[in-house]
Amino acid sequence: MKVRDFTIIERKLHMQTSDSKHHHAWFVHDGVTYARTKRSHGDSKFIPEHLIRKQLHVNQEQFAGLQSCAVTEEAYIQILIDKGIIIPKQQNDETQAQAKPTA
Repeated sequence: MKVRDFTIIERKLHMQTSDSKHHHAWFVHDGVTYARTKRSHGDSKFIPEHLIRKQLHVNQEQFAGLQSCAVTEEAYIQILIDKGIIIPKQQNDETQAQAKPTA
């Protein structure tokens, strides 16, 4: 995977980024960070695709879709919901209400 491929995914998912010793990126949805990843600086650097894929919580097919135009940000959020990584807000509110004891 090349740096420009990584940048395409960052932009498509509207990931927040920060540069320090490495280039860090993280995916935030509803104020919660669900995926973090990093890469080295430089345009000629090779990025280990399998590590980025694992950090983004997707399989090979889904990752290929992120690189192409097949998987959008909304589809990525749905992938994370289906995997139980993101709990939809309505469902999360119901779970919290059930956990609170009533007096």
